[in-house]
Amino acid sequence: MENKRTCLYEKHVALGALISPFGGFDMPIQYSGIIDEHQAVRNACGVFDVSHMGEVTVRGCDAERYVNHIFTNDVAGLETGKILYGMMLYENGGTVDDLLVYKMGENDFFIVINAANIDKDWAWMQQHAEGFDIDMHNVSDEYGQLAVQGPDSEKVLEEVLGVECQELVFYTVKTLGDVIVSRTGYTGEDGFEIYADHDTIRDMWDKLIDSGRCKPCGLGCRDTLRFEAGLPLYGDELSEEISPIMAGLGMFCKLGKEEFLGKDALVKQKSEGVERKIVGIELSDKAIPRHGYAVLKDGEKIGEVTTGYHTISTDRSVCMALIDSRFSALDTPLDIQIRKKVFTGKVVKKRFYEKRYHK
Repeated sequence: MENKRTCLYEKHVALGALISPFGGFDMPIQYSGIIDEHQAVRNACGVFDVSHMGEVTVRGCDAERYVNHIFTNDVAGLETGKILYGMMLYENGGTVDDLLVYKMGENDFFIVINAANIDKDWAWMQQHAEGFDIDMHNVSDEYGQLAVQGPDSEKVLEEVLGVECQELVFYTVKTLGDVIVSRTGYTGEDGFEIYADHDTIRDMWDKLIDSGRCKPCGLGCRDTLRFEAGLPLYGDELSEEISPIMAGLGMFCKLGKEEFLGKDALVKQKSEGVERKIVGIELSDKAIPRHGYAVLKDGEKIGEVTTGYHTISTDRSVCMALIDSRFSALDTPLDIQIRKKVFTGKVVKKRFYEKRYHK
C-alpha cells in the first residue's frame, strides 16, 4: 500500500527535503540538516509539517463522560480553552496511544492522536462509545497542522501570520474562525501548533518560509528535540507492552477518578510495582546508544535502549531504556553493548535538557 502524503508534500519536495516513510506517510526528515534545524528551534524558530497527526472531535451531552472513560487524565470540570495530555489504555494497562485533549466548549472536545495509530485509535474509540450520547467524527483528513517552535515563535506568529497569541499560556488553545491555535509542542521550547484546512496551512507555510524568520524542520530534529526534553515517543517509550507507570508518566493518570479503561491495572502496578521501567542512562564515552541495543548489568542483559543520541544541545551520550526495575535507581552503574564493544554508564534523569515553556 502506498504511503499517504500531507497537504505540504509538494512544498517539501520543492525545498529539497529528504523524504522518508513515517507513520504511513511520506514525510520530510531533514532539509538543511538535523543539527542546523535542531539549533534553529533551540535558539530562534522552526516550523514542522505535522499534518500527518490525527484529529477526532467528540461532542454531545455525554462527551465529557465519554472522554473521561477512555482517557487517563481527568477532563471533569476542565475549563474551555485548556488542554490535557494523557493516554488511552488497554484493560491490562498497556498503551493504545498517548494524546492531547482540547476542551473547545461545553461538551465539545478536540482530540489529537499519533499518525501511525489513527486507524487503530479510531476503531478503539468507536468500540468503547456504546452507551454514550455523543457525536464523534474522525476529521484527520480535513486538517493540516503546523508546529511553530522556538523562543521566537510568538513574535513570528504575530508578525508574520498576524496571529495574536500573547494571551495563550502553555497548554491553552483558542480559535480564530476555523483556525485552531494552541500553545503546545514536542520540542522542550516555547511554541505553537496550528490546525486548519489544507489551503490555509499551505498559505501559512509559504508565509513562514518566505519570511526567512522560520526555518523548515524535519522529523529528524523533531526526534532529537523531544528526546533531549525527556518526552516519550509512542512505539519507543510507550506501547502495548509499556504502560504509563512503566514509562514514569503516572502523573498523567488520575487514579482518583471513578473509572477509566485500564485503571484497575494501573492501580495494581502502582501498589505492587512493575518489573520494568523506562530510565535515562548516560555513557562515559561518546559512543551513541541506538534503539534496540542491549543494556547490561554485570554482563547480563537487563533491558534495551528505546531512544539514544549524542545530544546536540548538551554534548552528552545518553539514552532512554526499558530495563529491569531492580536496577533503576539513579547512579546505578550499567553498561550498553554497542556492536561488539561494551561501554560503561549510569542511570540518570530522563530529562537531558531543561524545558523552556511559556507558563
